[in-house]
Amino acid sequence: MGYFITLEGVEGSGKSTLIQHLKDFIERKGIEVIVTREPGGIDISEQIRSVILDTRNTKMDGRTEALLYAAARRQHLVERIIPLLQEGKVVLCDRFIDSSLAYQGYARGLGIDEVLTINEFAIGNFMPDLTLYMDLDPQIGLNRIRNNKGREVNRLDLEEIHFHMKVREGYEAILERFPERIVRVDANQELDKVFSDTKEIVLDRAKSIFH
Repeated sequence: MGYFITLEGVEGSGKSTLIQHLKDFIERKGIEVIVTREPGGIDISEQIRSVILDTRNTKMDGRTEALLYAAARRQHLVERIIPLLQEGKVVLCDRFIDSSLAYQGYARGLGIDEVLTINEFAIGNFMPDLTLYMDLDPQIGLNRIRNNKGREVNRLDLEEIHFHMKVREGYEAILERFPERIVRVDANQELDKVFSDTKEIVLDRAKSIFH
């Protein structure tokens, strides 16, 4: 069986940049790595992503949003993630279940336990082996997005700052709940330091993939 690493954090926390650095680092060890994302990763889930993140869909109900994420996650898991892990590959995923718990469960006020239940139906007891939580002040993240002209602006980026602050609070609650799986990374540092810290975490927590 392979190894499943997820990256989490508020909008603009640098997950997409870091995931490519991690991929290069692990590949230099002679290990095959696949990068994917949520929502998305495969055709059906990418179609669901386009509905969730469409800036025109401002009327979307919180529960609808949570169910759509869970549906996209289920298809992504069974069609791509599990088969890759069964082939012994390392899978790096930009967001997974913790995003739903932080965004819909906590920030939308649906309840972490309620959203966890929805996702347990979708993915059973399948969880990442390691989750890297990119901790950053949400205002800094939103400023990064505004300054990055090449990045897509989605419906969640348009939420008020209060919502993004709640997302960060949600991640803190989830970190306390799953400390054996989730490790905090200070994403407010220079990229080289963020990457250095992340390498140390992966080398320490994911020793099995380097044997």
